[in-house]
Amino acid sequence: MSIFEYNGSALVAMVGKNCFAIASDRRLGVQLQTIATDFQKIYKIHEKLFIGLSGLATDAQTLYQRLVFRHKLYQLREERDMKPETFASLVSAILYEKRFGPYFCQPVIAGLGDEDKPFICTMDSIGAKELAKDFVVAGTASESLYGACESMFKPDMDAEELFETISQALLSSVDRDCLSGWGGHVYVVTPTEVTERILKGRMD
Repeated sequence: MSIFEYNGSALVAMVGKNCFAIASDRRLGVQLQTIATDFQKIYKIHEKLFIGLSGLATDAQTLYQRLVFRHKLYQLREERDMKPETFASLVSAILYEKRFGPYFCQPVIAGLGDEDKPFICTMDSIGAKELAKDFVVAGTASESLYGACESMFKPDMDAEELFETISQALLSSVDRDCLSGWGGHVYVVTPTEVTERILKGRMD
C-alpha cells in the first residue's frame, strides 16, 4: 500500500458561473480501519480561497499550518489577501523545497480571482501544478471521481446546481473506493457568500 493511501481521501473541486465548489469525504482511517468519520480535509485560507489536502493526514495538517503562517506574513506585508494563482505558486514552491523528503500530500486549490473568475488547480507531492477549467480531483478515490465528474459536469452552472453536481459525483465515487467515504463536506463559494454543507452517505 502506498503511503498516500494510508489514511484514505477523496477530494474534488469544480467550477461554475462566477463560483466554485470544493468537496471532500470525511473518513480518517489507518489502512482499512476507520478511526474518525468527521475528519476535516478542506481548509479556508481566506473568504474566497480554500485548499483541500489529500494524502497522509499528519503531513496535511503540518503543511496547512505552514501555509497559514506564510499567508499571514503576506497579509501583513502586502495588506491584502493572496490571489489564488499566487497561493498555488506558494504551495508549489513549499512542496518542491522538500522534494527529497516530500510532504505526502496532493493539494487541491480553489479560489475566486480577479473579477471573481474561478481558479482551480491540483498538484503532486513535489509541486507539479495541473490547472483545469472544469474540475480537478485528488485522493484514493480520484479514478472514480474522474469518471463521475466527466459524465456529470457541464459549464456555467449556478451555485445550487453546482452543489448538486459535486455532491452526487463525490458520493457515487466514494462508494467505489473502500479507503474513503462516510459522507462528505462541501463548500460552495460565490462572490458574496460561502455555503458549507455536510453530506450524509449511505452508511451514516
